Amino acid sequence: MTERSGSLTSDNLGFLLAKASQRWNELLYEQFVAAGAAEVRPAYGSLLIPLYQEDGLRQGEVARRARLSKQTMTTMARALERAGLIERRLDPTDARATLVFLSRRAREVRPVIEGVVAALDAHVASVLQPRTSSNLTRALKAIADLDRGP
Repeated sequence: MTERSGSLTSDNLGFLLAKASQRWNELLYEQFVAAGAAEVRPAYGSLLIPLYQEDGLRQGEVARRARLSKQTMTTMARALERAGLIERRLDPTDARATLVFLSRRAREVRPVIEGVVAALDAHVASVLQPRTSSNLTRALKAIADLDRGP
């Protein structure tokens, strides 16, 4: 069978994005463990980043900012709560809503997370040429926003 344009190979964009993401997460977690923050999983960034930007958001708003379904948000929130990184509380202004807050531990490990991410960003930038790195960032943002409205 001859290879044709569009065939599934290890050069497929989706495959490469998935493998790059997988390796990025492996490196992040190795560094989190080495820095004493083993409870922080790379996937937790989906919730931690919006909360580091603005703590005490409604759970639905965290899901929106993280681009997660409500079901995935609930599952992840439970995991972060078990890891001691967030606290969920009833919204005093609306008993049907839940507010999500960073725990003391999440605030303590923020500098560790920021340091690990900055070091990994710098490592990737050193492997790529500067222009390539900024182009890659723009391209990944465009991919993340594919087919989303303004």
